[in-house]
Amino acid sequence: MKFITLFLISMITFVTLQAKEYKVVFDCSSADFDYINKRMWLVGETMDMIEAKGDAVSVVLTLHGNCVPIVSKTFHEIVVDEDIIDTREAQERLTALSKRKNIKIIACNMSLDAHDINKKDLLPFVSVSDNSFIDTIRYQNEGYALMTFK
Repeated sequence: MKFITLFLISMITFVTLQAKEYKVVFDCSSADFDYINKRMWLVGETMDMIEAKGDAVSVVLTLHGNCVPIVSKTFHEIVVDEDIIDTREAQERLTALSKRKNIKIIACNMSLDAHDINKKDLLPFVSVSDNSFIDTIRYQNEGYALMTFK
């Protein structure tokens, strides 16, 4: 019995030591909503691939600049008509990502103000940062890899 207990403890320790933690901050400032939509899909796929290997993933998605309309419930009032469909699809993918436990979605307050987006119009899962550059720097200092959508 001691041998089995020792074996199980050894196996658990081995598996725990083999598992990796991936930490990444995806930074979006693009105005190309078709591109943003495809990148939102890629973020989800990347998370799935990491988790399928048994590794942990922690994701932060910072949105600023021309990317912030996707966090607004009233984006159709902000973006040009030809971007409505891509923006809606990007927002749907963003909403799906928000349901995962290991992702945080942050919009830059300065960018929200620049686009006249009222905080009451934000999707409920979006956190607001005074300055997403500061957040991105902090996450990098905490060991998060930086991936950009430009």
